[in-house]
Amino acid sequence: MPEDVDPAGADAVAGASIVVRDGEILGNVEYMAQTIQQAVGGDLLRIETVEEYPLEHEALVDFAAEEQEAGARPALATQIENLGQYDTIFLGYPNWWGDMPQALYTFLESYDLSGKTIIPFCPHGGSGFSRTQSTIAELQPNATVREDGLALSRNDVADSAEQVTAWAQGLGL
Repeated sequence: MPEDVDPAGADAVAGASIVVRDGEILGNVEYMAQTIQQAVGGDLLRIETVEEYPLEHEALVDFAAEEQEAGARPALATQIENLGQYDTIFLGYPNWWGDMPQALYTFLESYDLSGKTIIPFCPHGGSGFSRTQSTIAELQPNATVREDGLALSRNDVADSAEQVTAWAQGLGL
């Protein structure tokens, strides 16, 4: 989710986890997902938890750290209808302290993605994918997790449309 940033005068430096496009505030993952969709098509699904995360930065960081330390599996508000219609899943998430958000664990433990191709993408603060690609493969052992996912510094996301588009189109889908 975008943090509590006033879009007036905001930029990728002032709000490093958001992108402001035409006055609309988008989270980095959301922006990358929309760019991928424009490049290769498909449906968008926002993985949302039942309990809303704080939008204020410090409270969000603390909340996410507590979830991670507890190994939480937050309940998801999002449900996928007719998962069988999808062969390829772009899975986007921020890297929080070298790992995926706990809601991604809930998602990956709730659905059987056997036979599907998972293509990760991840904005990060300096850690790249860390071990998240291998974690996804461990949680979904019968899926193909592509190793040519895209990890971008959160500071580069706002200016990444051409790079994300070229990457997505170059995947051969």
